[in-house]
Amino acid sequence: MTELLWGKEPARTRGPKPAITLAEIAAAGIAIADAEGLDAVSMQRVADDLPVTKMALYRHVPGKAELVAVMSDLAMGSPPERPDGPWRETLHTWAIDLYDGFVRHPWLLQSTIGRRPLGPNELAWIERGLAGLVDVGLTGGEQLDAILVVTSHVRNIAQQSSTFPGHSIGLTEEDMQRSLAEILHTEAARFPRLVAATSTAAGSENQGLEFGLERILDGLDLLIRSRVAVPDRIETLPVDRRR
Repeated sequence: MTELLWGKEPARTRGPKPAITLAEIAAAGIAIADAEGLDAVSMQRVADDLPVTKMALYRHVPGKAELVAVMSDLAMGSPPERPDGPWRETLHTWAIDLYDGFVRHPWLLQSTIGRRPLGPNELAWIERGLAGLVDVGLTGGEQLDAILVVTSHVRNIAQQSSTFPGHSIGLTEEDMQRSLAEILHTEAARFPRLVAATSTAAGSENQGLEFGLERILDGLDLLIRSRVAVPDRIETLPVDRRR
């Protein structure tokens, strides 16, 4: 699988040039996953959509697990180019870019979990996130942990706000808010605290993304500030020149 992720397809045996490439196969799988969900992706379905024979796919990729890994790295793509800036601004922008990627391809939330080989694009995202944490006083482990915490928050909010084709009723944010408002209107006595909280809440469901992200960055800021050496104040005493 690692070889496929890094563009090292199995050596081709003698014969005619393949009619398709691994990138084309992965692109077809991405189109299916975007429209119908990850469960809709199969070797046969991808072959039908190209169209080629199912056996033709196996000349490039051993099976669905390997195909999904290649699809995931291709769908993530390279992180957007951003100008250098203060660490907090850099990491905040990085998190929003990552969130946007999950919204474009919600199935990535399913395919990019657990222990697995990482491809060049996914590693490039981690590299870009770390760029904002260089020379701020954190150890290498703390930098990686900071990326993990931010990523986990982004993934959680994206999972709550995304619609997964084939696995969801497909409600819009407006539908969800309307449905909740109707329930709370009729069940106010049962959920008084929820009614009180929602009555003063404002903004979109993604408000939680910003709120949580700012609190994480606040915590990192405290840690970073604690690593800055502050010289002790030295009191200058008056000199008695009569001695």
